[in-house]
Amino acid sequence: MNAGSRPTPNRRPLTTFQDIEAARGRNEGAVYYSPCPQSIPLSELTGMEIFCKLDNLQRTGSFKERGARNALAQLTPEQQKRGVIAASAGNHAQALAYQGKLLGVPATVVMPKFAPLIKVSNCQKLGATVVMHGNDFGEAKAHAHELGKERGLAYIDGYDDPAIIAGQGTMGLEIIEQVPNADAVIIPVGGGGLLAGVALAVKTLRPKTKIIAVEAENVASFSAALRAGHPTRISTQATLADGLAIPEVGANAFEIAKDLVDRCIMVSEEQIAVSILRIVELEKGVVEGSAATPLAACLSGQLPELANKRVILLLCGGNIDPNVLSRVIERGLVADGRLCRFTAMISDRPGGLADLTAQIASSGASIKQVVHDRAFAGSDVSAVHVLCTVETRNHQHLAELRERLKSHGVETFDS
Repeated sequence: MNAGSRPTPNRRPLTTFQDIEAARGRNEGAVYYSPCPQSIPLSELTGMEIFCKLDNLQRTGSFKERGARNALAQLTPEQQKRGVIAASAGNHAQALAYQGKLLGVPATVVMPKFAPLIKVSNCQKLGATVVMHGNDFGEAKAHAHELGKERGLAYIDGYDDPAIIAGQGTMGLEIIEQVPNADAVIIPVGGGGLLAGVALAVKTLRPKTKIIAVEAENVASFSAALRAGHPTRISTQATLADGLAIPEVGANAFEIAKDLVDRCIMVSEEQIAVSILRIVELEKGVVEGSAATPLAACLSGQLPELANKRVILLLCGGNIDPNVLSRVIERGLVADGRLCRFTAMISDRPGGLADLTAQIASSGASIKQVVHDRAFAGSDVSAVHVLCTVETRNHQHLAELRERLKSHGVETFDS
């Protein structure tokens, strides 16, 4: 893939740069012009000059309002009166509900059963009719098309409608205004609408800026399309980046994006979890898994060419369920070596447990939980197993703790 190349001249793209400029006019006053500040802590962490485009600060918590407003504003009066329908894991649904409410357009959204509870609840609060259907996004989308035909509702695709792509592209216009000398923009990709719109805007205004697509390895539909040369349906797995859980990238989005993307990389679930934690701790911000993938890409070791470069991270959504966030933070701490669990075998005598906890405390670790187990400790009735959950500084600190326990005659093993 060559930077700055365009679709062949005899095939006009379904969305043009002029469409993006027109979308900006329609969105003015209804969609937040989000800031794009430099992040000193993330810059220090990654060795890059990091800027964060904060579209998680939109009214409904994601960039999806950009496309939703642009698409709704172009409906005929009759279509607006009848209403619209869409399939969404949550963010597109919320955006349609909110912008539809502002414009007086009724919205029905079909959400797959795995959709985060907070997104379902928010859609209902915004006045949308929510239909839960399907075990994946593909099933939800098929059902939405059926309902749309039955009820005479205009279907608005969350990532492949040309008006949606143009609306998402307005973020690219803002990025170049805010950081005109950006060296690279890292964009999450699921269905491809955000990638296509932002890449088209950025490459038109600044062809030398690198476009890096990043996807969760459990839902890597864009890279599958690149290998096949066309959108292809894949089997998806559960992912923290639920907003990217699209089994097949959009045809229109792919046609635009495929020649504008300089690299496409994948990140793991562990890397996504750690990145959510880093943003909470260092940026004091809350993002969903999809929006954490750009930072995960920077921390993955796959982008050494961006060292000391000006890099834009699209923190494009903040709609993460509080319960999920809590679990993600814990997983991030585990991946960091800051929360760990092991089993210690100690003598079943008075003071044995006290000695163990004293050694843990003296190492500087903090005990979070201890479970004392005699019944399943094996054949040695003079010994007991103690399941320890402790807070440590890092992996090295944990190794030092276990070595300290070993030197005091306490054997430990992973739980």
